[in-house]
Amino acid sequence: MDLSPIIDATPAYLDHSRHFAVHRYSGAMNPTVGVIVAGGAGSRMGTDKAMVELGGRTLLQRVGAALEAAGLPVVVSGRETALAGYETIPDAAGLGGGGPALGLVSVFRRHQETDLLLVAVDQPLLRPETVAHLLELPGDAVLPTAGEHPQVTCALYRRACRQPLEDMLAAGEFKLRKLLPRVAATLVPETQWASWGEDGRSWLSLDTPQAVRDAEDLL
Repeated sequence: MDLSPIIDATPAYLDHSRHFAVHRYSGAMNPTVGVIVAGGAGSRMGTDKAMVELGGRTLLQRVGAALEAAGLPVVVSGRETALAGYETIPDAAGLGGGGPALGLVSVFRRHQETDLLLVAVDQPLLRPETVAHLLELPGDAVLPTAGEHPQVTCALYRRACRQPLEDMLAAGEFKLRKLLPRVAATLVPETQWASWGEDGRSWLSLDTPQAVRDAEDLL
């Protein structure tokens, strides 16, 4: 895949752009909403993943609490009725497909003047500090990478992503990774996110009962 439009977020680049990123992208001028993607069937989990408990709280509550601790209002995509007191936004009709890309478009249509920080409901070990760092970085999309894999469900998608996403879905393309060559994306390498105190747990997916049991040791 051609990732030529993607910015390599090396420490030198980030040091140079830090002042620009904070003042262009943060605050009331560009409000950000935390979006929890919770529309999946949970077939591997065997039940509704959002309601699975980890350490006495549901996965949904844990992701929501981390986003709120980073200062973001929270909505849940892919659901019809309210969950845990959060606004819910069902997937938009008429676009076909599903998944995070459809969830993003659906939220962009409801909250047209916001940027979106997307997290999957099965990533309950999200660190508020990591969210805060992602919000400070420049780019239409900002994604941590593990190896060569952008973490598309623990990432920031700014408003410039909306029309390319709409175009993708209209063309029948629902893989969120396919958005990256269409926008100015910042990929954050491990050397950078590790300096934030992140160890990869923020995008660790707990999609089976055994994974949830194993995660108890990480709390």
